[in-house]
Amino acid sequence: MISGELFTFTLLIVFAVLSALEFSYPKRRLPLKQLRQSYQTNVSLFIFNSVVISLLSAMPLLMVAEHYSGRGLLSYIVNPAWKTLLSFLLLDFMLYCWHKASHNFDCLWMFHKVHHNDPYLNVSTAFRIHIVELLIIIVLKAAYIIMLGVDQKMVLTNEALLALFVMFHHTNISFRGEKRLGLVINAPYLHRAHHSTERNEHDNNYGMVFSIWDRLLGTLTEREPAEIGIKNRSPQTVLGLVKFGFTSANSFPVYELDFSPKSIIAEMAYYKAEKRAITPGNVKRRAKFSLALA
Repeated sequence: MISGELFTFTLLIVFAVLSALEFSYPKRRLPLKQLRQSYQTNVSLFIFNSVVISLLSAMPLLMVAEHYSGRGLLSYIVNPAWKTLLSFLLLDFMLYCWHKASHNFDCLWMFHKVHHNDPYLNVSTAFRIHIVELLIIIVLKAAYIIMLGVDQKMVLTNEALLALFVMFHHTNISFRGEKRLGLVINAPYLHRAHHSTERNEHDNNYGMVFSIWDRLLGTLTEREPAEIGIKNRSPQTVLGLVKFGFTSANSFPVYELDFSPKSIIAEMAYYKAEKRAITPGNVKRRAKFSLALA
């Protein structure tokens, strides 16, 4: 059984190693000042979430597993190796479905967009999660534990593996064989596309560990994004991010326009179309789109 201390120590070591790799061999050269702010904000948000929920949500889930292990669907499988593999595959598929839903439903995207608003993707971005989203994920994992009867050993092992893979695919690195690895695993080049500012790009590659779900369900894209983050300015501090999660959606930018009713209606219609991936593409086409609606 993996102890809690070993779990924490392993995460810290892997975080340090991945951070050193992306500083030494970055895929994208990021401004040092902004990268330092990203690390500071993301680690601070992780500490804030940890104080509220405990270390990476593992402790409350272990408490649930203590009461329900051996009572669920996995109790019908005798072989422990198959039981462990199946529990991890089902967990990863559940998180794939949750991740996709977080992009499809505005009530979930309002919290999930906090994770996407980091303009400097790096290993610490893995910890940029809004407290409400983290609470919802814990509830989903608890339901999964109860339904399958997952024991404490599997819970802690699954949580450790998830954390390691999530840090890995957020790391700002590129390496030989990455495309081959991406046939099965969500490699960094796949997750960079998921953090694109363009909705038709970031509404893909939802897998946490395995890329096979995206390949099977038609949500895979392999492209290098031009920009990372979300469109329009958004806060980059811990308190700002917590508040940002409670805004209904990204406010569309205010331009030097006349504020006649027709102009406002056209702007709102464009924003709604863009939010649903019906993007005109550039400023000139956008102007024509708005004028046509007006």
